[in-house]
Formats: sequence, C-alpha cells, structure tokens
Amino acid sequence: MAALPSQFQSIPPAFCEGIQYYGEAWPDFERYAAQPVIAEGERAVADPGSTEAAYQLLLMADALRYVTLQVCGSKGSGHPGGFASSAEAHAALTLLGHTHIVTEVGHHAPGFYSAMFLDTSLEEMGIRTMADMMARFRERHGLLGHLSGAIPGLLAPAGPLGQGQHFAMAGALLHPGLLFPVTIGDGGMGEPYVLNSMMHFHTAYPEVTNFLPVLIWNGYSQEHHSMVSRLTNAAMIDYWRGHGFEEVVLVDAKDFDDSGQASDYVDSTRFSHERRLAFAQAVLTGMDRAAKSALSGRLTAFILKQLKGAGVHTVGAKSHNLYPADTLDAAHIREGLQRRALNPEAWAIVRANFVRAGGGPAVNTMVTERVLELAPLPPFPVKEYARGEKVVPSTAMGALVAWVGRQDPRFVVTNADGNEASGMKNVNDALKIRHPTPDDLYNQRPSGQVYEPLNEDACAGLAAGLALMGSRALWLSYESFAINGWPIVQTVTQAMAELRRRTPSIVCMFTAGALEQGRNGWTHQRPEIENYIAAQMRNGNVYLLFPCDANVIQAAYEYATTSSNKGMVIIASKSPLPVYLDMDEARAAVEKGAAVLYESAAGARGTVVFAVTGDMILLPVFAARDRLEAEGWRVRIVAVVNPRRLYRASDVAWATVAEPDNAFMDDDHFNALFDADVLLAVSGGPSASLEPVLLRSRAARRDTFAWQRGETTASPQEIMDFNGLTAAAMAARVAALG
Repeated sequence: MAALPSQFQSIPPAFCEGIQYYGEAWPDFERYAAQPVIAEGERAVADPGSTEAAYQLLLMADALRYVTLQVCGSKGSGHPGGFASSAEAHAALTLLGHTHIVTEVGHHAPGFYSAMFLDTSLEEMGIRTMADMMARFRERHGLLGHLSGAIPGLLAPAGPLGQGQHFAMAGALLHPGLLFPVTIGDGGMGEPYVLNSMMHFHTAYPEVTNFLPVLIWNGYSQEHHSMVSRLTNAAMIDYWRGHGFEEVVLVDAKDFDDSGQASDYVDSTRFSHERRLAFAQAVLTGMDRAAKSALSGRLTAFILKQLKGAGVHTVGAKSHNLYPADTLDAAHIREGLQRRALNPEAWAIVRANFVRAGGGPAVNTMVTERVLELAPLPPFPVKEYARGEKVVPSTAMGALVAWVGRQDPRFVVTNADGNEASGMKNVNDALKIRHPTPDDLYNQRPSGQVYEPLNEDACAGLAAGLALMGSRALWLSYESFAINGWPIVQTVTQAMAELRRRTPSIVCMFTAGALEQGRNGWTHQRPEIENYIAAQMRNGNVYLLFPCDANVIQAAYEYATTSSNKGMVIIASKSPLPVYLDMDEARAAVEKGAAVLYESAAGARGTVVFAVTGDMILLPVFAARDRLEAEGWRVRIVAVVNPRRLYRASDVAWATVAEPDNAFMDDDHFNALFDADVLLAVSGGPSASLEPVLLRSRAARRDTFAWQRGETTASPQEIMDFNGLTAAAMAARVAALG
C-alpha cells in the first residue's frame, strides 16, 4: 500500500487493503461529507437536490472508477471504459435506493463487481479487500470477465448485446412497484431489437412501466464510434419517443463543461470541482425524476451523455479494453488511478452509502437472492392415447400448457410465429393472446398469458428472463426460426448452471417443421439448431427431448416443467402421427432416455437396430422394418427420447452445475437396447443428437441417416425422399453393411 500523506490522521478502512493510491480531501469535504448522505436505517438519500447528495454522488462515482480501473489493471485485462462513462448514473441509482440494476453490457462487468465490492456483497464469496478482489478478478471461481447471476448481489448475466432489457422487463413484470433499471450502451443501439422489444412489451403490458432503460451515450462502441454518435440530442430523444417512451430525461455533460473540450462528448472529471458538482446534481435530480415517472405509470428512459472512458486511463474506444501491457506499473494506468484517488475518510463514506442503499447489501436485498414462491402444480392431467391412434403431438402438449397457465397466473407462453400455426390453438383458446384489442375470433385479451411479438429474440428474451427471475414460462417456436432467439436462452441456461438458488428451468418447444413444411421450402426447413443444442448437452444442464408420440410429449413437458435450473428443449411435429407407447412407458422413456417401440420375434440373418430421434421420421423406419423382416432380419426400433441420459457420466459436466443430475443409462441397459449386427442411427434433423448412441454402441457395422438440406416439395414423403430418408435407402444400407 502506498504511504499516506502526513495530513491524514485516519486509518483507511480494512476493505481498502490493496488500494494503491490515496488523494487529498476535496474542498468542503468536512462540510458535505461529514456523515453518509443515506442515514442509518434509511434506503435512500432524503433530498436528491441537496449539495451533500451531489457531493457524495461524485465520491461514489469516482470510487467506482478507481476500483474498476485498478482491478482491471491488476490483470492487464478487462473493460473499464464503458462503465466509467456510466459511473454517475450508477451512483445516482444507488443513492436513490434503486439497486435492482441489470445491464445489457457485459463489458460493464468490472464496474458492477466494484459496486458489489463496495456494498460488501462480494464478502459472500470471500472477497473482503481490494487485494482479494484483484486476486479473484477474471479467475476461475472468481469474478468472470462478463457478468454472471452467480455473483452475489447481481440479478442477471450479461454477455451478448441486446439481452439486458429482457431481464429488466421480466423483473418488472414479476415485481410491481420495484424499479428495475437497465444500463444500455450506445454501441449496442445498433441492435434494433433493443427498443423494438421494449415497445412491444409496453403495448402488451402497458401497466408495467417499472423498468428504466438508462442509455449510456458515450459516442463509442468497442473499437470505433457508435452508429448513433452523430445524432443530436433532440434526435435521440425523438428516437426513444418514437418507440413509445412518454418521458425521456437527457443529461448532457457538455452543458456543464468549463474545461474547453471540443467534442460533443466530454469527460466530466476534467471540469472544475464546482461544475462537476452541478453535473452530479443534474444527474441525481434527473434520475430521481425518471425513476418516479417510471414508477408512476409512464414509460420512461434516462440518457446520460458523457465521453467513453470518462475519468479512467484514456478516453474513447481506446478506453474500452486493457491489454497485457496495461498493467498497474504502466504510466497511463498509474496516472489514471492517481487522478481518481480518494482520501481514506471518503472511502468510509462511500462504503456506508453503498451498504445502506436499497435497504442493505445487494446480496441480502435482491429479489433473485431468494427463491420466488410458485403457484403449486397438482399432478398433470395427462390424456392417455391408445396405441395406434393418430394424434398431433403438439396439440397434446398444448392441452397441458393451457392447464399450467390456469394453475399459475404468472405463467407466460411466448411465440412469434403463432400457436395456431404449430397446432397449438388450444393454448390460445385457454390462455388468450395478450393484446390491447379484445377480439374473440383471434383469442385476444388485454390480460392474456400468450405473448406474441413477431420477433424470436423478444419471445425467447421474456421467457428466459422470467425463468431466470424465478417464474415459469414457455417459449414456442418453429425450429427453423429458433436460432434467432436462442442466444439469450443459451445465456440464461449457462447462468442457471451457476446460480446459488433454485429456479424453474427454461422450457422450449420447437415445432419440427423440416419434414412438414414442404410447400414453404428451405426457409422453413432448417433443423440445424438441433446440432447446436445437442452440443450443449455436454454442459451438464441442457436437455434435448425428442418425444416420439402424443403420450411421450406430455411426459416430456411434465418432466421439463417440474425440473429446475435446466434448459429443456422439446422437438415435435404438428401432424397426426401414430401413438407407440402408453403413459407409463412414455414417462419411463423420458426418464431413462430411450424405449423400444418395436422388436421382431426372430430373424435368421441377424439383428438390425434403428436408433431414432424424432416422430415423423419413424414412418419410413417402420416401412423399412417391413422390408427387412421380409428379407429375414430381426428388427428393433428404439426411440431415443432423452439422449442426454444416454451419455456416459464422464461425457457430461453434470457435477459442475446447480441442481446436478447424474442419472445416466448404465452399460447393461444400454447394450440391451442397442446391441445389434447392424445399427442405423436415424434422425429427421441433423445427427448430433445421436452422438451418445454412436459413441457407446458396440455394433461394428453402423451408419447414420440424417437431414441434408431443404427444398420445396409437395409432401413430407417428397422431402424425405430428397434427403435420402426412405425405407428403400435404409434397407439398402443394411444390405450393404450386412
């Protein structure tokens, strides 16, 4: 620790161990910082318009900048610049007691960690001092490079741009009366769905305005000027108003500049002390106005316009990221820290305000730090269909979805392409599409539980956000379009793997349109997302489910809905298809991973096993059975329903996740299903979902049949012919192998 100047009579607080530089007390310190501006036992500053409040906001903002820069410099790695330009906004929200802050910007992670350090939340993970924080930053079992909901006090993860607003909206929907600010960078404003998703949400939930977008308009993105950097203030306000925002509060640091900075974007830390105070006062009172507006029923945004990197080692896009040479010994890092250095008494004041804000440290007060109470679900009222009966799988699942919605008023179903198009009109009939225009013909009600923006990201975002925040939700999509929304589900599923609490799994059902959407052609025939999700099964908490009939899809949905901290994806068709298993067998198939649908009594030439993921694809498989039996083969058809269960325990990172599941099929049961003279692994989509079968099978002669590409066709048969998924081809392959 650097030696303290002689004029300091106090000892730095214990948490300051590791802080490298201290500075002199600011002018009027004893007058405006004699006591924390948040009084003991209070949640927020009493008078946002007071000079004391503005003064201590600046102390908090500079403390955030200092910790952010030193912790990044300790590893020559991390992202200080973007958060630095948000420091006054973050400090203002904290002083006002609005501490349920999420972010769209993963690169703001070190700043959010700094806030959690200053309010003592990180002590939950053994980080008590600045030295501890530096040691654990960007290290395993420490503070990862981008935000994670596993960090004590933080509500949600942040990585890819365009996701944070979904977490804020989900939190606002679940917790009326509590403000959920979300910081958004102007680098991410090039992603049009950020405001689009908020506009649709407001149309569907006009009474839910208790989320507050906070745009950090600093002129730059990661490596260049932001695409909105040339907008005037008036144009930026109009942009937000054009998306339904009734109140837009903009504070431009340029209006307070007395340092002669030429750019439209300025660094407020270069102002005189008096002008910094005036700027801080404007931010605090403006944020107070915005928060009160949002909580009073008006869709509101707050915009802070300030140069990226304000107050750290450099400015603009060059402040975004540190590289190996940017160490604490480097002159520009050292000088940046010295400019922000606070006196020891200031650190004590800052710590007190952070600890008191919002009613206590975030680790004790955030809604995500406790399990959200859920409406109880009685036994699922499954309808057992008779073997051989032709039933639409998606419709059978829809009846259970409707039932869950009736049991749980908070349950939300999201779908961009429409439930009717997926054979799930029964969901709309029961739960109604949420729409401001009541219309019985279209099942529309302002209070409906079905959320239908024509944007897969918005659908996936709200469903995933609700699940992460502790509530039940379901995202329905065509598998051909689901890739547009999958990134946030992947983010949330990874976060669920790390959470320190139970939360309902994020459940998805993707209509397997590849074999059904012939007339629509290749635009509706893109099942490749199955490979993406199949690769994630090794993560430990991702499950890709392939119900083979209407009974099994009910068992799969029951299994998914009653699980915790997992990503559950069901792939099924919307065409009438045969039922193969009764309900007891269906539940066993989901739980164990696979089930025999058919087995020949005998066969002189040997045994052929079909390992099949999917439902419609079973039609040519059963037709191939007839050919092969006529040729003297014994045939066993096995539905691979839950392939994650068929991996070996050593293949999956199951022990590293929350709510771990180590139920894997043992070798004896696996071999009883899949031992064969010839094994054909068959999928109506791509082949990765069959990897565990091919990995473990002892069959020396084996091959795969899987999706190749889409084409416009008149029927499912024709698209299967185009992809070589025919009975004749399968029989021929057995002959060649045998």
